[in-house]
Amino acid sequence: MALRFEILGRFNRARAARLTLPHFVSQTPLFMPVGTQGTIKGLTTSQLEDIGCQIILGNTYHLALRPTSELIDELGGLHKFMNWPRALLTDSGGFQMVSLLHLADITEQGVTFQSPVDGKPMLLTPEESIQIQNRIGADIIMALDDVVKTTITGPRIEEAMYRTLRWIDRCIAAHKRPHEQNLFGIVQGGLDPVLRDICVKGLVDRDLPGYAIGGLAGGEDKDSFWRVVAQCTAALPEEKPRYVMGVGYPLDIVVCSALGADMYDCVYPTRTARFGTALVPQGVLKLKHHAMANDTGPVDPTCECMVCKNYSRAYIHCLVTKDAMGSQLLSYHNLFYMMKLSRDLHSSIINGQFPKFVCNFLQKMFPKGDVPQWVCNAMEVAGIDITSCCSPFS
Repeated sequence: MALRFEILGRFNRARAARLTLPHFVSQTPLFMPVGTQGTIKGLTTSQLEDIGCQIILGNTYHLALRPTSELIDELGGLHKFMNWPRALLTDSGGFQMVSLLHLADITEQGVTFQSPVDGKPMLLTPEESIQIQNRIGADIIMALDDVVKTTITGPRIEEAMYRTLRWIDRCIAAHKRPHEQNLFGIVQGGLDPVLRDICVKGLVDRDLPGYAIGGLAGGEDKDSFWRVVAQCTAALPEEKPRYVMGVGYPLDIVVCSALGADMYDCVYPTRTARFGTALVPQGVLKLKHHAMANDTGPVDPTCECMVCKNYSRAYIHCLVTKDAMGSQLLSYHNLFYMMKLSRDLHSSIINGQFPKFVCNFLQKMFPKGDVPQWVCNAMEVAGIDITSCCSPFS
C-alpha cells in the first residue's frame, strides 16, 4: 500500500485528514478537478498549483485511446507527460458504460466499446483496465465496476453489484504496482440499501487502500442520494479514505463531508465555466446575462483569486460568448472557489468550527432560509442543528 490516511480532526461523522500519496501530501476533504486527457481545459499545471489543486483526475478510457497508455508509459508516466508534480487519480473507464452506453456491450468478460476515434471495437476487461492504469502511473487507480444509472430499477442493479464484486478480484490479481499505486474499490448497488450493504461488506473484506461510493449523481432524487452516502460512509472503515464519485456541486460536497466523505470529483466547475457561469457563495452568477454588461465589480467581491482581483464582470461578459479567455478565466475562478471550499471544510473541522461553517455556508446560499428539506434531513443525521445555529432557519 502506497497510502497513509491520518485523521486530524472530527465533528461527529465529518473528519479532516492528511492523505499521503507517492507524489503529494493532501488535506481532506478535497475536490479533484477532472482532466480527461491529461489537461484541465484552458489552465496550465502551474496555474493549478497556484490555485491549490492537490489531485487531478484522468480518464483511463480516453487516455488509452489517445495518446495511448503505451506512449504515456514510454514517456515516463502521466505525471511527467503532463508536467504535474502532485497526485493523480485515474478512473477505470467504467463510467463510459453509462455515458457511452449506445456504444457499449457489457458481458462478464468486460465492456466492448465502439471507439469514438475510429469506430473499431475495444474490449475493456478488469485486467486491461488495471494494466492501462499501471502504465499511466497515477497515485490512485480505480477498479473496473459495472456501472448502472440509479434511475434504473429491477434485476440489472443486483447483477451489476455482484459483477462489481467479481471484477474487484480480477482487478486485484492484475494489479502489478501495489507499492506505487493504490487500488480503490467502488461500492455499487443502486438505491437498494441491502445491495449497498452487501457490496460494502464484500469490498471491505478485500482490505483495499480506499473505497469509492459509485453510481450516484446520475439523476436520482437528492433524498435518495444523501441516504446512500450516509449508509456507505457509516459502514466503510474509519481508517480509510472515502471517495464519492462524480460529485461537484458545492452544496453536495458540504453535505457529504458532514456525512463522513473525504474526496470528490466532477467536471461541473470547469464545464459550467465554459457556459459563462461562475461559482459564488450565493450559488452561481451567470456572466452571460445582459445585467453583467456594465457591471464593473469583480465576479465575487469576497474572492481573493487572480480573476476577481484583476477583471470585472463586464469584461468577462464580453468574452464568455466570443473568446476562449472568458472560459479560461472562469475556470480559474471556479477551481479556486472549489479549492478554498476544500480548505475551509478541513480547517473548520480541525478548529472545532464545522457546524458554524455549515450554517454560514447555508445562510449565504439560502438567505431567505429556504434550505431544501433533503439538506435539513441530512444535517440532522450528521448531528448539525441548522435551526439553532442559523437565525434564518429559526
